[in-house]
Amino acid sequence: MGEGWGREAGGGAEEGLESEPAVAVEAVMSVQVVSAAAAAKVREVELKDLSPSEAEPQLGLSTAAVSAMAPPAGGGDPEAPAPVAERPPAPGPGSGPAAALSPAAGKVPQASAMKRSDPHHQHQRHRDGGEALVSPDGTVTEAPRTVKKIQFADQKQEFNKRPTKIGRRSLSRSISQSSTDSYSSAASYTDSSDDETSPRDKQQKNSKGSSDFCVKNIKQAEFGRREIEIAEQEMPALMALRKRAQGEKPLAGAKIVGCTHITAQTAVLMETLGALGAQCRWAACNIYSTLNEVAAALAENGFPVFAWKGESEDDFWWCIDRCVNVEGWQPNMILDDGGDLTHWIYKKYPNMFKKIKGIVEESVTGVHRLYQLSKAGKLCVPAMNVNDSVTKQKFDNLYCCRESILDGLKRTTDMMFGGKQVVVCGYGEVGKGCCAALKAMGSIVYVTEIDPICALQACMDGFRLVKLNEVIRQVDIVITCTGNKNVVTREHLDRMKNSCIVCNMGHSNTEIDVASLRTPELTWERVRSQVDHVIWPDGKRIVLLAEGRLLNLSCSTVPTFVLSITATTQALALIELYNAPEGRYKQDVYLLPKKMDEYVASLHLPTFDAHLTELTDEQAKYLGLNKNGPFKPNYYRY
Repeated sequence: MGEGWGREAGGGAEEGLESEPAVAVEAVMSVQVVSAAAAAKVREVELKDLSPSEAEPQLGLSTAAVSAMAPPAGGGDPEAPAPVAERPPAPGPGSGPAAALSPAAGKVPQASAMKRSDPHHQHQRHRDGGEALVSPDGTVTEAPRTVKKIQFADQKQEFNKRPTKIGRRSLSRSISQSSTDSYSSAASYTDSSDDETSPRDKQQKNSKGSSDFCVKNIKQAEFGRREIEIAEQEMPALMALRKRAQGEKPLAGAKIVGCTHITAQTAVLMETLGALGAQCRWAACNIYSTLNEVAAALAENGFPVFAWKGESEDDFWWCIDRCVNVEGWQPNMILDDGGDLTHWIYKKYPNMFKKIKGIVEESVTGVHRLYQLSKAGKLCVPAMNVNDSVTKQKFDNLYCCRESILDGLKRTTDMMFGGKQVVVCGYGEVGKGCCAALKAMGSIVYVTEIDPICALQACMDGFRLVKLNEVIRQVDIVITCTGNKNVVTREHLDRMKNSCIVCNMGHSNTEIDVASLRTPELTWERVRSQVDHVIWPDGKRIVLLAEGRLLNLSCSTVPTFVLSITATTQALALIELYNAPEGRYKQDVYLLPKKMDEYVASLHLPTFDAHLTELTDEQAKYLGLNKNGPFKPNYYRY
């Protein structure tokens, strides 16, 4: 845009310099010698009466162009033609056809060219910007004056007009692009500065010469390293664990294959596992949550990472397979978030699955899959249910979501929450966190729930318990956080009000029936990254965030400190399963021992300068407890 306009302006300047002699000759031919008093009078009259349109026949400019530069004479209708014929041309050689400017001279000269023409004229200009230029000997030069005024106005018009026209063309192109976006427009979720080449088609190596990874751009590693260093400051327990256990190497010999969100916090966990002796290979559990620069930093540090932001479904499974299917490398531990990695190995590599020593799972969806396998008698390895551990359930699910739900909604919609009607589907720990945050912001919050205990909690916390059908027509925001499927169906989506925001805070993308929206009669329009308008034939639209995937990690970030609690729990679960003696854990799903939960919590207390009260011997005996814990039985529900 700027380049094309610059070429036109530059060309005008060059041709203007060439035409300067022709203009000067014409000016000399039209000079009239008058007395000083007469010259002043002429100058005054011409300043008042001469309009740019009167110079039009002399310069060969169109009436429309001149009218655009200056208002018409008398302040009349802008569309009315200027009174060009009212003033007869001055007699003399300069008034005939021969005086018309040649094509070269017709180009508008630049101001710099006029200054070089006669600097004295510039000093003698009328102080209020008139066109009359008077030399020291009293001569009036008309042509340069007229050319200069029209040149300046024309240049100003070009400056204002051209970028606006180009801008409109760009906007039209942008709208066209957004309206023709495919249903799954993951590519647009990547940074616009990145090239569109798939990482699978790139040949990249880190500084050590290794190419056993697949990330968006390995050159972003330095930025990712800074993010990891910042995260380390807010993850005290992991750093303490790394320092305490680094000499013992409790994970020496462990070959861990992981599938989690790849963020700066996960990177601290991975590097801690590496410091404790483990070999790791990693893929992303969500196609939108990967931080490309962090993935690059891990790859640069020697971790085989296969993930980038905006993967397709095919890319997602390809990355998992690249982690697992490696010649000469047999994983013996799985760290999963959602169960996709476990499912892939179980289905495609059954012999490999039988050699796994343990599985650690941190999500509702993944734990549900593990219990299904166990119930069917197909789970041939012990598994640790981290999701239902106290340190995950009561901290990550509650406090993390309480803060990140607002962050995700604000970044994507810029919505003000005060007075908005919101329905939260599910009142588990995630739902409790979302409801508390929205209520504090002044929203009117409704809750749907299937569990009478959670439903009673919602009522006691001051929320109205409803069925989704009862409020779907009136609410402004719908949030799912159940871990179930088809919580919001096409019927619900059809009945929503215009501009209703729909999003998911559960791990899986099955809670909202997004597939039912991929039909010819509905139009998808990309508004911004992770924000789609789905438009009905009557013009009604809903605002769908992250295509129904996890809102906070897809559209914003999550608090680092609370992830330190979860990550430390995962690390201890891996250490426990890997080092457990034969027979301690059978082929079943287990909860984290309460003692381990308490240890994770104690590692985080120094951050707050917190001081625990210790039981006396008499008090411990009275309660029947060990002074050092555990302080609650495993069946206790916090």
